[in-house]
Amino acid sequence: MNIHPTAIIDPSAQIAPSAQIGAYCIIGKNSIIGDDTILKSHVVVGDNTTIGQRNEIYQFASVGEVPQDLKFKGEETYLQIGHDNRIRESCTLHRGTADGGGLTKVGNHNLLMANVHIAHDCMVGDHNVLANNVGVAGHTHVGNYVIIGGQSGIHQFCRIDDYAMLAGGSIIFKDVCAFTTVSGNPTKVHGLNKEGMRRKGWGSDTIRALEEAYRLVFRSKMIKEDVIKELQKMVADEPKVQFFIDSLINSKRGLIR
Repeated sequence: MNIHPTAIIDPSAQIAPSAQIGAYCIIGKNSIIGDDTILKSHVVVGDNTTIGQRNEIYQFASVGEVPQDLKFKGEETYLQIGHDNRIRESCTLHRGTADGGGLTKVGNHNLLMANVHIAHDCMVGDHNVLANNVGVAGHTHVGNYVIIGGQSGIHQFCRIDDYAMLAGGSIIFKDVCAFTTVSGNPTKVHGLNKEGMRRKGWGSDTIRALEEAYRLVFRSKMIKEDVIKELQKMVADEPKVQFFIDSLINSKRGLIR
């Protein structure tokens, strides 16, 4: 175990033998640091925070601090961070609130660039990239393989579904459908993230099927229920169409169009 002598660690914290805790780090009560995780220096880990394996957390990041919610009265709430994440300088990730389920959760293989904020009760999936100065307000859901450009702001309770791409400076007040590219303030949809699909090695048949599904969702004049029925007919030939269906069903704020 490599712990710098200037680190301050609560006796109740559990530190894996292979973890590295740098200079002037502070680790709060009942927190867990997993195997091969590295805290560079000056990192603050709040109470009730679980950090998995092989994470890198850079200087001046604060993870697991109390939420910025006036209703919070010191309840036992939690932050969970999965494996293989890179959390860069000055990021802030806050614990949940009792009203929001008590848990903020970040999955695996995410890159949070400098100054990213993940607020209370957010659920962030896997393989996401959040660029510099992105702010994600409370109770937001971010799926998997999402890219959020720098300086973007996400309103509370929004959903950003799988494989979406948000251009830099986007202001999000509604939900973002899977696979779509959005930008601006007010934010608008500009089509599918087809370049991302090609980089993942998806074939032309898959991309054409998703283009057809996109047209049904965003260009047809059918009501939502009828669009879902048409999409369901396509799932047998292209299972990824299900992501469009899920976006339509799960949206509570309406999709950005």
